[in-house]
Amino acid sequence: MKFRNIKDAEKPAAKYSRPVKKPDASLFFLRLILLAVIFALVIYFSPGEFGNPLLFWRYAVLAAALLLVCYIRKAREWERAVILRFGKFHKVKGPGLFFIFPIVDQVCRIIDIRIRVTDFYAQETMTNDSVTVGVDAFCFWLVWDPQKAALEVENYEEAVTLASKAALRNAISKNDLTTFLERGDLIEKQIQEEVDKQTTEWGITVQFIEITDIQIPPELQDSLSRVAQAEREKKARVLLAEAEIAIANKLEEAISIYAKNEGAMKLKVLSILNEGLKAGNSMMLIPNSIAEELKTRDVFGLAALNELKSKEGESK
Repeated sequence: MKFRNIKDAEKPAAKYSRPVKKPDASLFFLRLILLAVIFALVIYFSPGEFGNPLLFWRYAVLAAALLLVCYIRKAREWERAVILRFGKFHKVKGPGLFFIFPIVDQVCRIIDIRIRVTDFYAQETMTNDSVTVGVDAFCFWLVWDPQKAALEVENYEEAVTLASKAALRNAISKNDLTTFLERGDLIEKQIQEEVDKQTTEWGITVQFIEITDIQIPPELQDSLSRVAQAEREKKARVLLAEAEIAIANKLEEAISIYAKNEGAMKLKVLSILNEGLKAGNSMMLIPNSIAEELKTRDVFGLAALNELKSKEGESK
């Protein structure tokens, strides 16, 4: 989910449109083949010449065959044909080949039962905390009952779009802007349930709703940016304070250990001096207590070095 300035919002994309259905060449050739077979059978089983007036029935059979062949229909795997007989609902046919009786039957509508996606939007709608926003979303839906979709509503695609838009506006007016920005999944679920409650009567079910864009005024966007920056700084300082507390607790534990073990404390002192000497420092500042300890213990031969220097000074 993202949000941008409501002034810079562009118009959403055009409505979802299905590709234009091209003429079915395979069905045309199938009709042609059936017509040729019927014509050949009539010629073969009919005695006499083709122009004999007594064989007028041959022409009638050919005309009837041509008429019947033209009423062969084909529905693809994802299509269902709603058939009306004398203006009343008869049955749903498909997929595959099916036949309708001339004059009696009529294909009311071809229903696509695949999952479809429709984009809808609600611009300049006021939230529960009096903030004007615009919201774009997608609706994923499908037809599960072709009979109801064809007979209960005139244009079910437009009806789904309008119902989704109305549910989105209703959700915006009932919730705060913070809820939209932080709990968008709850808003999507609320819209999906409201739309699905209406479309179920039309033989349509809504799979899910996805909010893709939230458009807010520029001054409010700056305010939200400052709030987010202050929140990040707050978290950073809290983490730093927690780290300082952890370090202090560990130092307190170390002090208690060194206080109970004098040898460990001396080894720590020597380790610090050793690290300083490894760094190549020409001068080291150490506490008096450590210097006295080094003088009595003659650590690193410092006392011996001082005696040699004193003897050299006396000889001179």
